[in-house]
Amino acid sequence: MTTIETDYLVVGAGAMGMAFTDTLVAESDAEVVVVDRGHAPGGHWTRAYPFVRLHQPSAYYGVNSRGLGSDSIDRLGWNEGLYELATVGEICAYFDRVMQQDLLPSGQVSYFPMAEYLGEGRFRTLDGSDYAVDVRKRVVDATYLQTTVPSMRPPPYQVGDGVDCVPPNELPALAAGRDRFVVIGAGKTGIDACLWLLRNNIPPERLTWIMPRDAWLWDRANIQPGREFLQRFQSGFTDRLIAIESASSVADLFERLEACGYLLRLDQAKQPTMYRCATVTQTELQQLRRIRDIVRLGRVDRIEPGKVILAGGSIPVDGSALYVDCSADGLEKKPHQTVFDGDRITLQSVRGCQQVFSAGLIAHVEAAYHDDATRNRLCQAVPHPNTDLDWLTTTIAEQRNQIHWFEDADLMAWMCEARLDLMRHMYTPLMDKSPEVRAKVFGLIRAGLESANQKLETLLSEHLSGLPQATESGH
Repeated sequence: MTTIETDYLVVGAGAMGMAFTDTLVAESDAEVVVVDRGHAPGGHWTRAYPFVRLHQPSAYYGVNSRGLGSDSIDRLGWNEGLYELATVGEICAYFDRVMQQDLLPSGQVSYFPMAEYLGEGRFRTLDGSDYAVDVRKRVVDATYLQTTVPSMRPPPYQVGDGVDCVPPNELPALAAGRDRFVVIGAGKTGIDACLWLLRNNIPPERLTWIMPRDAWLWDRANIQPGREFLQRFQSGFTDRLIAIESASSVADLFERLEACGYLLRLDQAKQPTMYRCATVTQTELQQLRRIRDIVRLGRVDRIEPGKVILAGGSIPVDGSALYVDCSADGLEKKPHQTVFDGDRITLQSVRGCQQVFSAGLIAHVEAAYHDDATRNRLCQAVPHPNTDLDWLTTTIAEQRNQIHWFEDADLMAWMCEARLDLMRHMYTPLMDKSPEVRAKVFGLIRAGLESANQKLETLLSEHLSGLPQATESGH
């Protein structure tokens, strides 16, 4: 067994592991060993379907030190007028360049792909060699929020003989000549599969969309970087606070968030119970609304030739249909862990659905601050949302972090320079003001967030207290 020494052992070279390592190397002289079971950096992107793109602008995805894409505005297509969305090929090539052109040449990073981490600082490479790592500072778990795509596991339901059920990776190769397509899953992947079929001129009448839960969606136009979108971004931020303060109940809150354009839904007649941070443009939403055969009978139990059996019933389907499994949980909601915990760092979101920014911020806090009490105060985990109520809990948690960040002038200065921070265009103009003016404005925003959090906690408490209570028997 070979023994190597390092300051940090980063387990996982996915997007979060790469973003953490990039910032740590840029801001310290730390030595880092990166161990990953993949053949190339990028995590789930190396297993993703060929037509996937980012759901958020490329301008704030990746790592802090290197831009992704050209910061251009799309002039054609269903994202027209908004910042470009990187393709899976661009993202994989980008992470490879970060590793090969930035991290490894720094002399601070050693990278072991195709390696299985065995725990306790040990890993085994593809050729069977075993390594023990003597870690001087911390082990960094960059796998806790591991994203799962459909190609990484079999369908979670029974598939009968003779039924063609494939992950979206195989959709382009098997789509020709099919009379019907059945898309299973209503999250980001299901949306992508439906839009791909529609973009390739498959009539919506030939699509069946199995949607266990309706989702609240973000309007992508509201989360654009750049000064040209600053007024809309600021208005959206303000509208959200006004909706919270004005709401009389959770149901009223979502009505207000929808009325001001902050959240969207597919069908006005269906109340969403899911929130997973999926984003769409208004044009994409109009396209999705062309699909009329939407099945809302819960999750799929099994597929038989000519029939789908679901939790709430069954539906007949032409036996020649191609089923597209988009039901992977993606970024599973997990209990939050203490981020900085002794000799371990567990990478998690510290702003809702902003994983790479969160990983970069955690690395900066690790390098710039000197006690874990302070570090954890600045980096409280924000669990990934799943249900509609999680919009409230996620918002409370991320606003609590932002309140702490406002209290630290040095951290705010770093965030205003951080490429990955989608909020930086809102706050950067204030950095040119005098310290007194800046403190006053930040104080006003902080007071607004504190008030909003109090209101959200009240709404959530009142909502939960009004739900039927389970009996001792659990029924």
